[in-house]
Amino acid sequence: MARTFQVGDTFTHVRECDRYRPIYYAGASGDFNPIHIDPEVGQAAGLGGVILQGLCTLGWAVEAVGIFVGDPGRIRRVKVRFSRPVRLEDTVTFQGRVTALEGHRLVTEVTATNQRGEAVLKGAVVEASIG
Repeated sequence: MARTFQVGDTFTHVRECDRYRPIYYAGASGDFNPIHIDPEVGQAAGLGGVILQGLCTLGWAVEAVGIFVGDPGRIRRVKVRFSRPVRLEDTVTFQGRVTALEGHRLVTEVTATNQRGEAVLKGAVVEASIG
């Protein structure tokens, strides 16, 4: 039986940025910008150390919606705005809400905060096919 969705449905997804996450992501994506893998470069850039690649944070947001709809292959469109870097040892909580259902199209809004309650991603809109 197919799952049904309603406007206002919510979901939560939590990911942790362990010390190796930026290195793993660099290997997978090819983004070896030293601000992501070399703490000294991150310090010199005024970032306080290594930061996670924004596209990894985006990937986690999309993952949250993919799990919610039951299939990451259903994701059709993504729009995000990064508001703060994710740092090593951060725990990021993604909270999503269905904002529209139009035919076989589901629209969600996703926000993400770190363990200090600081927004790392605001107003992300992720659309998925549900039909």
